[in-house]
Amino acid sequence: MKVAIITGASSGIGRSAAIQIARRGTGVILTYGNNSQGGLETAAAIEKDGGTAVALPLDVGETGAFPAFRNSVADVLRDTWQRDTFDYLVNNAGFAHTSLIEDTTEEMFDRLMRVLLKGPYFLTQRLLPLMEDGGAIVNTSSNSAMGSGLEPGYSAYASMKGGLDVLSRYMAKEFSTRGIRVNSISPGSTRTRIADDAFERFPEVVPALAAKTALGRVGEPDDIGMMIAALLSEESRWVTAQNIEVSGGYNL
Repeated sequence: MKVAIITGASSGIGRSAAIQIARRGTGVILTYGNNSQGGLETAAAIEKDGGTAVALPLDVGETGAFPAFRNSVADVLRDTWQRDTFDYLVNNAGFAHTSLIEDTTEEMFDRLMRVLLKGPYFLTQRLLPLMEDGGAIVNTSSNSAMGSGLEPGYSAYASMKGGLDVLSRYMAKEFSTRGIRVNSISPGSTRTRIADDAFERFPEVVPALAAKTALGRVGEPDDIGMMIAALLSEESRWVTAQNIEVSGGYNL
């Protein structure tokens, strides 16, 4: 059985990706940050569907925890799947913060950098020795780093996501010698718990976002989760170093 690691799978896009990947017969190791209940609920939903999932805690912004996490992954692979390696990695964990450039603090800039760029960089580096040749990686970026998604207030967040897009191409270049494919996806506005449940707290923004989207609605987690699952799958075996906008045609 193939095994995937998905970070930030306690809700939203990560939860959807974990469930969609498991539905294709892949075992799942998923991580959660502060929302342990959400992580366990995702694992339970996969098990209820007949899949196999293990939930582990991980703060992607704390690289010092990565060696212990790698050891936990190795233990889980051996105990649950009798394997020494895994096949797929989804670097999805993150958070959003908006502020105009004039209002952005160094502390917030550094936190965004640690979670959105430094975390995926060094977590991938740490897990790479456990990864099977011929596997695949998907990094969750954002269309805020693209011309189509430019909105005031996202300068720091989008700069880190833009860095992740570049990193994805370099990963694809360097890991190709092992047959590992690497792509990134750039969701548009998606109804998740991001930014402290912003969609729940400010429902009035939804019609405006839908009006700017060619397909006439905001994204749902499964719109993105299915794309992640598809990029890991055999159908995408000849796709690497791509960044795919998954936004329903935002600002089209």
